[in-house]
Amino acid sequence: MKTFLNVGVLLLLMTPVAVIAQDTNNQKDRDLKQISGVVIKGDSLSPIPFVNIVIKNTHRGTTADYFGYFSLVAKEQDTIVFSSVGYRRAMFIVPDTLSDDRYVLMQSLSPDTVQLQETVIYPWPTKEEFRNAFLNLKVPDDDMARAERNLNREAMAARYEVTPMDGSMNHTLYMQQEASKLYYAGQLPPNNLLNPLAWMKFIDAWKRGDFKRKKE
Repeated sequence: MKTFLNVGVLLLLMTPVAVIAQDTNNQKDRDLKQISGVVIKGDSLSPIPFVNIVIKNTHRGTTADYFGYFSLVAKEQDTIVFSSVGYRRAMFIVPDTLSDDRYVLMQSLSPDTVQLQETVIYPWPTKEEFRNAFLNLKVPDDDMARAERNLNREAMAARYEVTPMDGSMNHTLYMQQEASKLYYAGQLPPNNLLNPLAWMKFIDAWKRGDFKRKKE
């Protein structure tokens, strides 16, 4: 009889401990939340790929995929830190008033623009080389000087002598020849040996030396 009393007392003493332990485990399970969502840009709402997501003061975290999607388990009141190169860090505190064990989050990040000071790289290692390069520098001509050089009459005449006719000019010459043939069809064409204008052009060309053989 005494043995049964001892067993009963022991069971009564262990029952509250088991209930408390079970309540504690249930409370821990209720504190865990499945946080899922997408990380987006604050200005365009487009997803940000491969964002680093870490629970503050822990070694737990995850990385968003190419489409900015992420999912991780966190406790209530945990601080989730979002970081990515080119964006400012953002933090989210898991609220302790959630009735469900799942929470959907759409976290936005603002661009972090860094203004760097201007750095000029020179190709001269010493001041002496820079001085020599500066003194021997050939200043390019301005627009007016280049235009006058390109429109020089002698240079254009020299280019005209060696520039072949293009397709449009050849077509125009061919059409003029065909029109001349049709104009004099069925009759003799005029003889330029008796044309005074043709003789005048011939004499002028002779005076200019157009028929002299050019030296190579």
